[in-house]
Parts: sequence; C-alpha cells; structure tokens
Amino acid sequence: MNRKLAAMALVGCLAGWAPAMAMTDAECASEFKAADRNNDGMLSESEATRYFAAMRVANRPIANNTMSQADFINHCKADVYKVSKPEQGAPLAGANSFTEGQAKDRVLAHGYTSVSELKKDEKGVWRGTASENAKSVQIAVDYKGNVVAN
Repeated sequence: MNRKLAAMALVGCLAGWAPAMAMTDAECASEFKAADRNNDGMLSESEATRYFAAMRVANRPIANNTMSQADFINHCKADVYKVSKPEQGAPLAGANSFTEGQAKDRVLAHGYTSVSELKKDEKGVWRGTASENAKSVQIAVDYKGNVVAN
C-alpha cells in the first residue's frame, strides 16, 4: 500500500501537480504590515481593497468593516487571498450569474485597481478596464470566476 501511495505521489509530481503550500505566519504578517498603511494594527477597506474583495468572494464576513492582524493572518493561512490562475482558454463563454459587483470583486481580489466599465457581453463574460501597475488593461471575468487581462 505504501508503494502504491508513493507511486501516485510521484506520478502527480511528474504530471505537474503538487499541492499548494499555504503561506506561513511570517509571510502573512509581512503582507498585513504592507497593507496597514497607517500602522494602527487594523485594516480598513481603503487600505486593503484587494483583501476585502477576496473576503467577499469567499463569503467570509468582515466585522465592523475592519480586519485585525490576527483575522487577516488566519484568512491568509487559509488561502482566502490566494490568486488562482485562470483555466486554459479563459475567459470561457457560458451563463454568467455574477452581478456586476461580484465580477468587480473578483477583479479586485486578483490585485487590479480602478475597475470600471464592466459590461456583460453576448457570451456571458464580464468585460471592462482596470489598472495593473499603473497601466490600463482590458479585463474579463467568466462564469467560473476566471479573471484574465488582455
């Protein structure tokens, strides 16, 4: 049985699959410190738009519209803020049930800023503009939540 498990693990690694490693306390604390611009030990949405959007995408409540370092680190270690790679071929056409606000949150959670002009096209893909590293980019959000920039 142990050989079978070892063989399966080896095949998984050779196929490019490996389990994602959650961030450490230190890595999460470092991200919190970078986000806490006023150094008050709490994050507001204006300081941490990306993280608040990720919390909404993950259906995680935010008490009093602020987040303590302990809460941030717990969510960070649970990969709530992890940016997922889009599926091959994204954006995918399909019946998109996201509201404009939900599509915007997915874009913000991926680290883009200044999201605007979101419109759903005839293929069910939300399309608009956003900023990435102070540069305007075209973005798309499909029915599966894949976020891609053109």
